[in-house]
Amino acid sequence: MTTSEEQSEAQARVHVFRDDALGDHDAVGLAEAIRRREVGVAEAARDAAARVGAVESRLHAVQVHLDVPAHGSAPAGAFAGVPTFVKDNTDYQGLPTGHGSAAFAPRAARRHAPFTRQFLSTGVTVLGKTRLPEFGFSPTTEFEGAEPVRNPWHTDHSAGGSSGGSAALVAAGAVPIAHANDGGGSIRIPAACCGLVGLKPTRGRVVANAQGRRLPIDLVTDGVVSRSVRDSAAFLAAAEQHWRNPGLPPVGLVEGPSDRRLRIGLLVDSPNGVRVDADTRAAVTETAERLERLGHTVEPVELSIDPHFTDDFLTYWGMLSFLLGVTGRTLGADFDRSRMDGLSRGLREAYVGKWKRTPGVVRRLKRTREAYAAGFRGLDVILSPVLAHTTPPIGHLNPAVPYATLIERILAYVAFTPVNNVVGTPSIAVPAAHTTADGLPVGVMVSGRPGAERTLLELAFELEADRPFRRLQDS
Repeated sequence: MTTSEEQSEAQARVHVFRDDALGDHDAVGLAEAIRRREVGVAEAARDAAARVGAVESRLHAVQVHLDVPAHGSAPAGAFAGVPTFVKDNTDYQGLPTGHGSAAFAPRAARRHAPFTRQFLSTGVTVLGKTRLPEFGFSPTTEFEGAEPVRNPWHTDHSAGGSSGGSAALVAAGAVPIAHANDGGGSIRIPAACCGLVGLKPTRGRVVANAQGRRLPIDLVTDGVVSRSVRDSAAFLAAAEQHWRNPGLPPVGLVEGPSDRRLRIGLLVDSPNGVRVDADTRAAVTETAERLERLGHTVEPVELSIDPHFTDDFLTYWGMLSFLLGVTGRTLGADFDRSRMDGLSRGLREAYVGKWKRTPGVVRRLKRTREAYAAGFRGLDVILSPVLAHTTPPIGHLNPAVPYATLIERILAYVAFTPVNNVVGTPSIAVPAAHTTADGLPVGVMVSGRPGAERTLLELAFELEADRPFRRLQDS
């Protein structure tokens, strides 16, 4: 690489790690500093807001800003006083919830969503709301006629979606942790794109949203994106203190690797036949070799998913877009479905042509749990890519791309994550040691049986300890 190319790449990176109240702290570290009174709550919020202001003109990650508290004492909770953001598809009392859509003018929420209350119970200080693609349908946070959210590792590339705004802020160092949710990969995809940890919990592990409970299959689970495994582990333990599902085994606070050696299935190519690119293959293969060196048993595995799975998932996604088009006036009186973006319209129109298939689609998707369980026979977890290829450039998945081309591109990219949403199983994305030639992160994914978050976190801790995750500020 020439000197000019190196300078250009350095200019394309964006971060705000510096010598202020936040420093290089992750959320756990900052909360400890606040508890020791080395840092004040208002000071942390003020410095985080300053960091956000310093990167926002290049990342475009924030939808709504809140006033920074002028003073305050640390509340209770594992993350007491830690500044953060809520994703703009989740109600925060007094703030509008826009869902990333230009189809309506959002109104202020009258009350916190149930998950917002659970998130706030950890003690965080919310500074605003982050951007997402329209209704979270896209794996990139891009828009028709508006600036995209850009990846702080290289601003010419996607930050992923749908929790792209949250991931961009955390990776850039603006805040140490942020809310995310996942209905087809939307925690794990931006985590992979931005070099973060992204745990999608088991369905029902955190409080469910009201809309999901009314659907035949609730795909969406809330969580966070973070820069360290211990932050994701601490979030889950703190969330359990607010509410724990009695139907799932408790996770508790996971603080490091386990001595237990695991049988790990290695899935390199997607069950739907999509082959991964060279960088992704190298990242997963190298991670498997590391796990074997650490004493785990790794063996190839196949998931015999129904060949209709991809089409069925798209049909179900289209049903969600159709329902939004029909019920949109509950979001805003001026809702106009013709102003939904090209991806949302395309999904809806495709569904209209096949709506009669819905009962069969739902039946087949629900049966995916049987194939998933069969694939785990004799195994503890499965290692796979998060995505079939590395982070695409801005524009590749823009909703203005003709729908047929766009869907083809999405299916060639999002080829692993949706299975966990349909089955409801936990899955964690962590950065691989391997990176692309231009320095972009590549994520790998470990998936488990229902309720296996502790096992996933312990293994993620082990990978992090074996080779600490690459940091943007050190690049």
